[in-house]
Amino acid sequence: MQDSHLMWPHVATLHMIEAGIRELKNRLSHYIRLVKKGEAVRVTDRGTVVAELVPPTASRIDQADPNVEALRKLGDFTIGEPNRPDLYDPRPRLTPDGTAQRLLDEERDER
Repeated sequence: MQDSHLMWPHVATLHMIEAGIRELKNRLSHYIRLVKKGEAVRVTDRGTVVAELVPPTASRIDQADPNVEALRKLGDFTIGEPNRPDLYDPRPRLTPDGTAQRLLDEERDER
């Protein structure tokens, strides 16, 4: 019998990217860029995986609950379309620049 590494010379070792919560918080943009490129990132808390960041897929909602497709077929559920920001008019600014700072300054002066 041959060694398995000789029978399967092109077997790749899969490496999942992991980041602790603090590391993820400190370097969030870096990890989001990795996810945009198609990578999956496991988030750990004290060495235990608590979440995964993965690229979005059109069928993600179907994967979350096997009953979703059955509801959709019955007509009780409609899967929404992807977001299209170009369908909406831009909202006007409701407050002038500097309003938040002015309100904070007023609040601090009252103390």
